[in-house]
Amino acid sequence: MKAVVYEDINRLVLKECEKPKLIEDTDVILKVTTTTICSSDIHIKRGFVPRSVKGVVLGHEFVGVVEEKGAKVKNFNIGDRVAVNCETFCGECFYCKKGYVNNCIDKNGGWALGCRIDGGQGEYTRIPFADNCLTKIPDSVTDEEALFTGDLLSTGYWACKIGEIEKDDTVVVIGAGPTGLCTLLNLKLHNPKKIIVIDVDENRLELVKKNSYADIVLNPLKVDIEKEILKYTEGRGADRVFEVAGGERTFDLALKIARPNATVVLVAMYEKDQTLPLPNIYGKNLTIKFGGVDGYDCDKIMKYIEEKKIDATSLITHRMKFKDIMEAYEIFENKRDGVIKIAIDMKE
Repeated sequence: MKAVVYEDINRLVLKECEKPKLIEDTDVILKVTTTTICSSDIHIKRGFVPRSVKGVVLGHEFVGVVEEKGAKVKNFNIGDRVAVNCETFCGECFYCKKGYVNNCIDKNGGWALGCRIDGGQGEYTRIPFADNCLTKIPDSVTDEEALFTGDLLSTGYWACKIGEIEKDDTVVVIGAGPTGLCTLLNLKLHNPKKIIVIDVDENRLELVKKNSYADIVLNPLKVDIEKEILKYTEGRGADRVFEVAGGERTFDLALKIARPNATVVLVAMYEKDQTLPLPNIYGKNLTIKFGGVDGYDCDKIMKYIEEKKIDATSLITHRMKFKDIMEAYEIFENKRDGVIKIAIDMKE
């Protein structure tokens, strides 16, 4: 089969690989039907993910059809259409039982797909702990509608969950990229009083406005963000801030625009260390939450998709064939042509 392989820092290749086989009785072999490229794949390519393994097939956000199943797989059958959780987890360890599946202690636990074990940017892939880590796609849901269930939408759902949003909150989302947009889609389910989005990309802000994902959009290249946030919050600052951009100054901005006793959720994956300005924020009594998604709510997310309460297909700006995936990487990494997400059709 063909697959995208991380060979070394800044070296990805589309090459022939051996088709995966069942290893454990809890595995399935999936025929991948639609996949996509994530910013985390770019982090791996650039060498910013220490746990990533050279020689691994990339990809952790994809859907497919069950082709083979282990003897102990109970919840899925050959031919089932499924979305894949970006995390694989045993369901039995201390962390899994508490819902902290990102920290599953199994060798294949947590974010392993496309990082430490072969992922979904190949024609076939092996999924460990299939009963825990797959979600059936209803007949009424398309591959593209289900594509972001296991990663982007799970991240947005988890971020909103730990953000503990209340109805009278003014919520600010810094960054209207793919993860920021999926955070917004989940925020709408909580119905806060006001949603404000910050980004420097006018195309992304136009997408937010077009789909009514927020009440207010702000571009820091055009306005003084701190003054604008105070204007919209009766001089206090935001009740909840979601930092989803991971830019040079967005960490500091999140802390500055949060009101005293606010919650700041750091959703972004940073490529550099960030400095916590404790003397300046000490008296603000902020609650700061961050980390990798605990992606165990995929069934709930799929239900929202089926009920048309979440529709992330507006994020798909490009559709390409698998044979052109290296061109897709170039477009996505360099943010060409107004790209948000690229749906890669594996059905050739």
